[in-house]
Amino acid sequence: MHKIHEVLRLYHQSQMSERAIASSLMLSRATIGKIIRRADEAGITWPLPDDMTESQLERALFPRPQGRPKNCFEPNWNEIHMEMRKKGVTLQLLWMEYKEQHPDGYQHTQFCERYRLWKKSLQVTMRHEHRAGEKMFVDYAGPTARVIDPETGEIHEAQIFVATLGASSYTYVEAQWSQNLESFIQGHVHAFEFFGGVPKLLVPDNLKSGVNKSDRYEPTLNRTYFEMASYYGCAVLPARPRKPRDKAKVEAAVLLAERWILAVLRKRTFFSLDELNVAIRELVIRLNEKPFQKLEGSRKSLFEAVDKPALQPLRETPYEFATWRTARVNIDYHVAVQGTYYSVPYPLVGQEVGVRCTQRVIEIFHKGNRVASHVRGTAKGQFVTDSAHRPRSHQAHAEWTPSRLINWGNSIGPNTGILVSRILDSKRHPEQGYRSCLGLLSLSKQYSGQRLERAAEKALLANTISLASVKTMLKKGMEQLTLPLHIDNPTPMHSNVRGAAYYQSSKQNIVH
Repeated sequence: MHKIHEVLRLYHQSQMSERAIASSLMLSRATIGKIIRRADEAGITWPLPDDMTESQLERALFPRPQGRPKNCFEPNWNEIHMEMRKKGVTLQLLWMEYKEQHPDGYQHTQFCERYRLWKKSLQVTMRHEHRAGEKMFVDYAGPTARVIDPETGEIHEAQIFVATLGASSYTYVEAQWSQNLESFIQGHVHAFEFFGGVPKLLVPDNLKSGVNKSDRYEPTLNRTYFEMASYYGCAVLPARPRKPRDKAKVEAAVLLAERWILAVLRKRTFFSLDELNVAIRELVIRLNEKPFQKLEGSRKSLFEAVDKPALQPLRETPYEFATWRTARVNIDYHVAVQGTYYSVPYPLVGQEVGVRCTQRVIEIFHKGNRVASHVRGTAKGQFVTDSAHRPRSHQAHAEWTPSRLINWGNSIGPNTGILVSRILDSKRHPEQGYRSCLGLLSLSKQYSGQRLERAAEKALLANTISLASVKTMLKKGMEQLTLPLHIDNPTPMHSNVRGAAYYQSSKQNIVH
């Protein structure tokens, strides 16, 4: 406050605006306004008396309470501090309640000033204001915990997930195998269960698992993280990059976890993650029950008094982890998910869709609407098809039909056309063979039509009716071999195998 004299001089003598004075003296405009207003209230005019020092001027404008006035009841500032964390509670309200009980107590200005002085005695991390049930801060500790595989003796480093509530600093700690998205989401779900409720805001430290793009103003959230938060009725507010005050609460909790949990367990040997988490849970209970140094009570007592009543209720069933991806619908009206194919309504061929994957279900969305839902397939190459998604006839799509694919194959060579027909015959529904046929025909862009025709002939002779076999032959030049190949295991007859006659009236034969 050594610039008070200069503020008054520039304002009264130089007639400068508050904005200009703030820029000149590198002070905030609010500070400039407060000095001018308090000088007016104190009756201090310009020019100042010659014998008035800067210290005297500061005391006149910003008097500090000197001792305890007589007959004034001293409030329990710890209780006042706890009440201030509750939603809607203000210092004005607390002072009014105080005056009702103690009419001769402090006036509003003295009450507020003494509370502020009391807060300064607290640790920096404890002075930050947090509303009850408002925020849960999450992060991972730097150090890890060792878990030994009892069968191989291999050492695995377990990651330590930490979550803490803003108002009470009530803390949850859990060991996980990694910091991937599934573990990150699982940590949140377990933390909610531990707290017995859900906060209004989640504050992650811009971790890649939860935040796809770090940005000071508009970070991009991972869609799974966003969905999980929406499921529990809360929002995500990532800490700003390079802003330590945004995450001071969880950094303090991480430090405590390192000192009171990991350091305590450093000499113990664990042979499973469950065993490690049992030990961590015991120490978390001890940490939360440990008395505060400068406040009354503990994290647990403060949690039960402040945070717990303000938390939102848990959902009846925990969030089921799901991943999202985008896919384009192929001409066979299926989308591929990890090697398995799932159908969508036929008109969506060529459209981009969103795919939501859980352990049990695959859901497909188009422009925000769910268009398909399937029980998850169990094998690669499997087609999971809803009959309602199929066209009424195989000719319903004007651009791609079995006959067009066969004709395209015939344009390369007769054996290529026959191979296309055989691939279509081998599928329960012809559309399921479209991918393989297009893949086969696209090989003509890499290899000459003559080589592709020879490879098709060899595949037909060897009865290896697949795109993979033709690819292998072309890649290794096997179609050039002149050794005769014989069909040892002809395709068995089956009601689902229609034969080439299904598409063409005349029977096709292998052309030599």
